[in-house]
Amino acid sequence: MSKTYSKRTKKSSRRSARSVDETRVVETADVLSGRVTIELPVSMAEVIEGVSSEIERLAGEAGLLIMQSVMNAEVESLAGPKGRHDPDRQATRWTSQQGYVALGGKKTKVNKPRVRSMEGQEVALTSYERFQSPPRRQSSIVRKLINGISTRKYTRAVEDFTDGYGISKSAVSRELVTATRESLQSLCERRLDTIGRLAVLLIDGKPIKGECVVVALGVDIKGKKHVLGLVQGGTENSVVVQHLLDDLIDRGLDPTQKMLLVLDGSKALRKAAKKMFGDDCPVQRCQLHKRRNVAALLPKEYQGSADQRMGTAYAMATYEQAKTQLLKTVEWLEGINPSAAGSLREGLEDTLTLHRLGVPEALRRSLKSTNLIESALSVTETVMGRVKRWRGGDMRLRWAAAGLLMAEKRFRRICGYQKMSKLLAALDADKAADHDRAKLASSERAA
Repeated sequence: MSKTYSKRTKKSSRRSARSVDETRVVETADVLSGRVTIELPVSMAEVIEGVSSEIERLAGEAGLLIMQSVMNAEVESLAGPKGRHDPDRQATRWTSQQGYVALGGKKTKVNKPRVRSMEGQEVALTSYERFQSPPRRQSSIVRKLINGISTRKYTRAVEDFTDGYGISKSAVSRELVTATRESLQSLCERRLDTIGRLAVLLIDGKPIKGECVVVALGVDIKGKKHVLGLVQGGTENSVVVQHLLDDLIDRGLDPTQKMLLVLDGSKALRKAAKKMFGDDCPVQRCQLHKRRNVAALLPKEYQGSADQRMGTAYAMATYEQAKTQLLKTVEWLEGINPSAAGSLREGLEDTLTLHRLGVPEALRRSLKSTNLIESALSVTETVMGRVKRWRGGDMRLRWAAAGLLMAEKRFRRICGYQKMSKLLAALDADKAADHDRAKLASSERAA
């Protein structure tokens, strides 16, 4: 009895599974002015088992059916219901032809209905033009490429959903050029006077295949980061940086508004910043770059100890404590390697600008180095790593802009942004002190 019952149970389960397999899913949706009913066969047992190919196929078929229904609904709104005479109709039906829509990042065949006006002129279907628009495919291409699919593999990657056509490496490349050029244009033309006051300006360069792209990033008074602009040059020289700063000012950056400049110690960056913002503009030199530069001049057995000493100094709460500790480290280095001692002594005051301004430690950790801009450039480097063949022209700028805009979408407010008011107060006080010093110097010269 138990065996017979077990067999019947199994048969009953199989019959139940078949009944589920034969189920049809009906979805109803509003499309323009009418109702569209979509009836698709679905193998529920396979769906339950997680067969992704069936789901993808179903999604592609549903997408095409919806697009076709939307176009038919637009035809009905223009020519009236099919088979009924409508004296107020604006157009008449006029056969159909094979066309395509952009679906899943590729061209997909679709039957396009045609409509004529009462005067005999063909009427364009707005829905068809929107379904066919290249930007829909361009955005899909850029998204897939940035996520790791090279242009040479894109044709294979878009073979999800439905059987498409019209996609080749050259077609993908052309549309990619258009999309990245739009990214470059939007980045280089955005107005900066709409951002609000910038409290911090970071500038850094990125070598790209024998040339250099210099990037500017700003932090506003609410702690939000903004990619400001970029420029391409042979090297990270002062002329290139000056060209970038001139462009930022043309687009609304106020050079009279005192900001904190965070730089990596490059003489070209410092020279251009001095020319643009004056001698008294506060510059925070990257502490991490300074620590690496000093360590690079030392034997391996002293590198760890030197880095620890400098790290301890930069972690001090006050300017006086940090400077005292750094000067002791200079004396210690003199007995090991005078070049390393000279490297630490050079620009020592600039590495302590945040300490001198009295910026709280929580905010100081975010602004003590160029990590804010280097993290954005690391995303750009990943994106550009997908390029297999570099050419001239604006190719480096286009790809850099695409990567920077992608990084900007992930930006969060900097750590310690709640203390930005302290930084602003320190900058304003420093500006007032500069004004008093300049007034005193002028009076002394007059005397």
